[in-house]
Amino acid sequence: MTWLLPICSSRGAGILPALWLCAALHAATVSGTVELRESRIESVARGKDYSGVVLSLQPVNQNTSVADKHVTMLQKDKMFTPHILPIVAGTTIDFPNADPIFHNAFSSYSGQIFDVGLYPPGTSKSVRFQRAGIVRVFCNIHPAMSAIILVLTTPHFTVTMHDGAFHMDVPPGSYDLNVFHERATEQSLQALSRRILVTAEGVRIPPIVVSEAGYLMSPHKNKYGKDYEPPPNDKNMYPGSRQ
Repeated sequence: MTWLLPICSSRGAGILPALWLCAALHAATVSGTVELRESRIESVARGKDYSGVVLSLQPVNQNTSVADKHVTMLQKDKMFTPHILPIVAGTTIDFPNADPIFHNAFSSYSGQIFDVGLYPPGTSKSVRFQRAGIVRVFCNIHPAMSAIILVLTTPHFTVTMHDGAFHMDVPPGSYDLNVFHERATEQSLQALSRRILVTAEGVRIPPIVVSEAGYLMSPHKNKYGKDYEPPPNDKNMYPGSRQ
């Protein structure tokens, strides 16, 4: 394919912005479906909810990407939303507290350790994630609250819908396809990785099957590495709270 830089750039814009603009104008669609099997989760086994699987495309022989942007992980109804949040390294995540109770988001896992501390309703805290990896997020007050931040070094990623379908638009080229699912083992996910060639016509990926067999769910500790205290009684200030 021939890239016509003068058409895609303005005077003085520079080569790098022009390349990105050209890539956007010549994007091709990568699509497919994911199926989850051997699941103990009723919504998956019976309801066939295959949402929440992250697929990313890492360009071959290209520099990794770093972003400078803000996204939001909301705390409301004693839940983190979205539950799965893929981002590019360098992104700042805001953690607004939309509940009428206190929260304390933290992670003590290897992806990136952070602790925003205890903060009241109607306020927000922010964390910049600079290193690629899996960040498992919890609340130090409410043990049922959990989320996953997947920090990537590519801007090309998507999350499956309820039926497992996915699609993303990328410039034609060679990519390493990677799959992440929170209830799959690292070994099984590595086996799903593959190199693909995206042409101008796009690519339809053969169905991807992700097995949840072998995944063991284990309780997590609080930010001090200890068992959680009994959940606080939030009902007086929060009648809709769940214990």
